[in-house]
Amino acid sequence: MSTPRFQLWSSVGKKLLTGITGLALMGFIVTHLVGNLNLFVGSEAFNGYTEALHQLGGLLVVAELGLAGLFLLHAVSAILVWRDNSGARSVQNTVVASKGSPSKQTVFSQSMIVTGSVLLVFVVLHVAQFRFGIFGGLDYTTTLDGKEVRDLYRLVVETFKNPAWVVVYVGVMVLLGGHLRHGFWSAFQSVGLLDPMLRPLAYSAGAVFAVAIAVGFLVMPIYLFLFA
Repeated sequence: MSTPRFQLWSSVGKKLLTGITGLALMGFIVTHLVGNLNLFVGSEAFNGYTEALHQLGGLLVVAELGLAGLFLLHAVSAILVWRDNSGARSVQNTVVASKGSPSKQTVFSQSMIVTGSVLLVFVVLHVAQFRFGIFGGLDYTTTLDGKEVRDLYRLVVETFKNPAWVVVYVGVMVLLGGHLRHGFWSAFQSVGLLDPMLRPLAYSAGAVFAVAIAVGFLVMPIYLFLFA
C-alpha cells in the first residue's frame, strides 16, 4: 500500500504539487500587481496601501512566512519534476515527435528551470530591497492622516530613478512573462483541469495573462523613471 508521503512525491504527486503551488503564486502575483497600481496614483495612495498591510501586524508576518514557504515548495517540486523529466528525455522526445499536432514547446517552456531560478533569486532580492531596505531607505518616513508612517513610495521612486535598476526590473519582467506563458496552462494541466477541448483556449489565455502581468509590472519602473 502506498503511503501519503510516497504518493505526494511520486511523479504525478510532484506535478500536482507544482501545479497547485503555481496557481496559488499566480493568484499572489495578480494581487501584488493590483496593490502596486497605487504607485500610479501617488505617494499617499501607495503609502496608505502599504501602511494598511503593516497594520495587520502578526497576520502579515504569518502571511509572509506562508508565502515564502509557498515559493520554496513550488521551487523544490518544480526542480524534482525537471529532474524526472530530464531522466526520461529520450522517451519524451519520441512522444513529441510522434504527435500529429504542432508542439507547444517554446524557448521559455524548455528553459522553465532557468527562468524559475532567476525569478526566485529576484524575489529574494526584491523582498530584501523593499521590505527590509538592505540598500537603504528603511528609515524613510512621512506623515499620513496625521500619523508617521514608512515612506516606501520614496524608496521605490529613488530606486527607479536609477536606470540600472530599471533595466534589471524590465528584463526580469520579460522573463516572468515567458515563464507565465507556459506555466499558466501547464499548471491547469497538472491539476487535471485542462480538458482537451479547452486546450487551445488555455494556450491563448496563458499568453494574454502573461503579457498583461509582464506589461503591468514593467511599465511601473519606466513610468517612475520618467515621470515620478
